Amino acid sequence: MTRFPKNRRQHVIARLLSEHAVTSQPQLVELLGAEGVAATQATVSRDLEDLGAVKVRLPGVDRQVYALAELPKDQVAPLEHLRRVLGEWVVELGTSANLVVVRTPPGSAHVVASALDRTGLEGVLGTVAGDDTVLVIATEELGGSGLAKRLAELAEG
Repeated sequence: MTRFPKNRRQHVIARLLSEHAVTSQPQLVELLGAEGVAATQATVSRDLEDLGAVKVRLPGVDRQVYALAELPKDQVAPLEHLRRVLGEWVVELGTSANLVVVRTPPGSAHVVASALDRTGLEGVLGTVAGDDTVLVIATEELGGSGLAKRLAELAEG
């Protein structure tokens, strides 16, 4: 079995949830193992939270199963997820007017942008992600420096 990078593992989890009636985290760990993906129950728990998975009751299934929102825009991530992502991936913050430039390690900008988009943090109009840079557009009321300060506070925990 192989340890997949987080984004690839979460992609496999999303597919498995759409193909199987997954009722428990240990069951999901087992399904991942059958796909050749090594993951612990703790890792799966964090991944389910990051993906915005919820337990729902489906017709014909006697127990609740994990499911993802139909549309990515409906997958609201908790603020704790944003804290964790910012703490792990943000290397540097810069500002200009109502813009915040967030620097990340190469290949990681999309993780930060997605977390910002899905959390719905007040004062964020939107994000644009490159490879190692996220451009965050702040509301005029908050401004870039106000938003950068808020993001720095969240990153520190």
